[in-house]
Amino acid sequence: MTEAPSAPFHIGLTAEIVIEAAVELTQESTLFSWSLRDLAGRLGVAPSVIYHHVGGKDLLCRRVVEFVFAMFNPPPAELEWKAWFRQLLYSIGPLALRYRGVAKWLLMHGPMTTTTLPALDAGIAALTRAGFAQHTGFAYSALVNSALLTISMGDDRLQHEDDGPRDHATMMKEFEQVAANSPGAQTITEAVIRPFAEGKQEAAEARAEYYQFVVETTIAGLANRLASGFSDSSNDRV
Repeated sequence: MTEAPSAPFHIGLTAEIVIEAAVELTQESTLFSWSLRDLAGRLGVAPSVIYHHVGGKDLLCRRVVEFVFAMFNPPPAELEWKAWFRQLLYSIGPLALRYRGVAKWLLMHGPMTTTTLPALDAGIAALTRAGFAQHTGFAYSALVNSALLTISMGDDRLQHEDDGPRDHATMMKEFEQVAANSPGAQTITEAVIRPFAEGKQEAAEARAEYYQFVVETTIAGLANRLASGFSDSSNDRV
């Protein structure tokens, strides 16, 4: 593919315009699927112009994440920690689903961007007030990472759904044959594999239900650990 011609001095092109175009590509596909050449083609410039205005793909991904989370406001600071994290995670979920790949980027790089730091600071403060003490960092990571991982897995499944039609009946028949003599495999097939494999609306509902399960279970587990004073620590395990 030849590079798109660019106007002299790229009149009117700014870093903000480049980043907005990258955000649009992310919303149309995923953060990790478009290339610098794709972005340059959309803007009608050479890839070298993108480097000049913003940088390479790694830096562009960071700017997209910052742009996406600039749309998000952390929950009110006065909320009790469980309510605070429910509001955070149930707000982040739909946002990350609209911009696939953002959750994976945060898992890989952490919440160290200008627009994610406010939520990080507020979340740490909420857990500190609740009495998590030296476990505060672990608690925050468990809550946020479990949610982001669930979203990231959903992103990957959606990419497979978008690849084109699949022989669903044949695939499910193979699953059922494998699971025939395994109660565990039968349970997983019916609860997870079948609804996710259906794709479209059924898969979307399954993803939402599983996301809620992960969020609520993580919160409940941490609440139980906090109530017990973390007495069931690794030192007490056999």
